[in-house]
Amino acid sequence: MIESATGLTLRTPEGRAYRFDPGALCLELLLTGGPGPLARYEVLDTPAGLYDWVAASRLDPGLRLEAADTDLAAVRALRDALHGLAAARAHATPLDPSAVEALNTAAAAPPLAVRMTPAGRRAWAPGATVAGLVSTVARDAIDLFTGPYAHRLRECGAHDCHLLFVDTSRPGRRRWCAMERCGNRQKVRTHRARADARDGGASTAAAAEG
Repeated sequence: MIESATGLTLRTPEGRAYRFDPGALCLELLLTGGPGPLARYEVLDTPAGLYDWVAASRLDPGLRLEAADTDLAAVRALRDALHGLAAARAHATPLDPSAVEALNTAAAAPPLAVRMTPAGRRAWAPGATVAGLVSTVARDAIDLFTGPYAHRLRECGAHDCHLLFVDTSRPGRRRWCAMERCGNRQKVRTHRARADARDGGASTAAAAEG
């Protein structure tokens, strides 16, 4: 599982930006759209959309690959399989055999190759392909879904947010996709509910005294 990252910048329906780190490369791919109602978030409909995602993802900087429109179907197919598998892991439900097969098929291809530079640094080898990218993401997913963090997959606790993430906190109690978004929204809801309860109680008491 590729772990190093600071997260991706997402936007609320109102246009406010916030930072979200799902904790794994394969989960970052889920932020590009998906089947059904997720299709409205689709960004992998052009090679440029794929390039933008690669640049924003936790893949090391400097990755250069060439993609054609015909390559994008394979990326979307893996992503759609990952949506179901990640949700199943998060909710401890059975895995879809067809999604597992799609994941394994994607992982069977050679992954992106890395090399060491003369300066002793890690870099991507030339000739990166979309097939290699798909394999790298699929292998990351297998590492996550079968590894020590498999039981730490979570879905955001907000009723109207379904973002998935790996809970890497020490106590394992992370509830929100991002505290600055759903965590704060819940705080506001809780505060309002308590205020309404106090106001309602005061009104009832006043009516009783009257």
